Amino acid sequence: MIYFDNAASSFPKPRGVAKAISKAVRSYGANPGRSGHALAMRAAEKIYECRQRAAELFGMAEPERVIFTQNATAALNLVLKGIMSGGGHAVTSDLEHNSVRRPLLAMADAGVDVTEARVDFYDDDATLRSFEDALRPDTRLIAVTHASNVWGNVLPVRSLCALAKGRGIPLVLDASQTAGKLDISMADGYAAVCTAGHKGLYGPQGTGLLLLAQGLYLPTLTEGGSGAASLDPGQPEDPPERYEAGTLNTPGIAGLFEGLGYVMDNSAEEIGLFERELCLHLFTELSRMTGVRLYTPVTARSAGLLSFNIEGMASEKVAAALDRAGFCVRGGLHCAPSAHRRMDTLKSGAVRVSFGAFNTHRQVDALLRAVYKLAVGG
Repeated sequence: MIYFDNAASSFPKPRGVAKAISKAVRSYGANPGRSGHALAMRAAEKIYECRQRAAELFGMAEPERVIFTQNATAALNLVLKGIMSGGGHAVTSDLEHNSVRRPLLAMADAGVDVTEARVDFYDDDATLRSFEDALRPDTRLIAVTHASNVWGNVLPVRSLCALAKGRGIPLVLDASQTAGKLDISMADGYAAVCTAGHKGLYGPQGTGLLLLAQGLYLPTLTEGGSGAASLDPGQPEDPPERYEAGTLNTPGIAGLFEGLGYVMDNSAEEIGLFERELCLHLFTELSRMTGVRLYTPVTARSAGLLSFNIEGMASEKVAAALDRAGFCVRGGLHCAPSAHRRMDTLKSGAVRVSFGAFNTHRQVDALLRAVYKLAVGG
């Protein structure tokens, strides 16, 4: 099988990831932060080493403000519900994944009101004006994806962050499609960055990161054991323990440590550039095929993915046919109905092809031949 579903989860992983997971299970599979013996201390050391590496990659001075979560969804729920716990107005884009939309919409009964600002695919200034027009006196949050997980367009998040800072509004960035592919620094002023460990950071599934800016203090979403201050009835006040109740996924975090190392050794910018090259090649050749519909251009600022449809075929049927031909792609709505509403593809969905560092031009050419056969009815 040729794997083109990296926007859902990257595969394959760097060799060191599986080795690190296996070593954690075999050599120091104790509970980090809970006991004073040597194996527990070794597990705790690996957890801290991963915090340090993530802090370095994302330009953070305080590793303790790197919070480990189960996935990006858990990170987003913690920060979005924490900031909006008292109600108020939030602004998002009209391209958001359900991991942003649903936590905010679930708080409607608590007084949370959400406005979707329109993203202009061709004009960043127009996007910025749309967000500015959406702001209100009671706006307490801007939550925005860095790049659409359906169409691949990258939003002008640094400009949006400057707008948010100028209004005293925290901006939460969903970097699930860009971490490990684009330069992201907490020094740009994000209140929080949420991302998956299992996508562009090349860690295993079951890992995610919440990066918290200094000064952002959130109510807890989960309470429980922390390995410290056990007599205190409340959760610890300071991060990371405040937001990491219960036992951490030490094998997964050990694997994430190696995934982060792979990204740092090969450069997120270089990985992203390579993926965009593959994506542009695919886009250029698909645009020449009769019966294939493309939706947004691939540019120097696109993420390494695109979505398309074949006339007269449902996206799920196209994805299934490509699966039989030996290709892993994804059809349907990709958990992002707002993005599909923009392109009038709510009924049809779209076929998404998403690249990783281990794909090749030869694999793209093989996919193009398979799509051509489907488009011409072969």
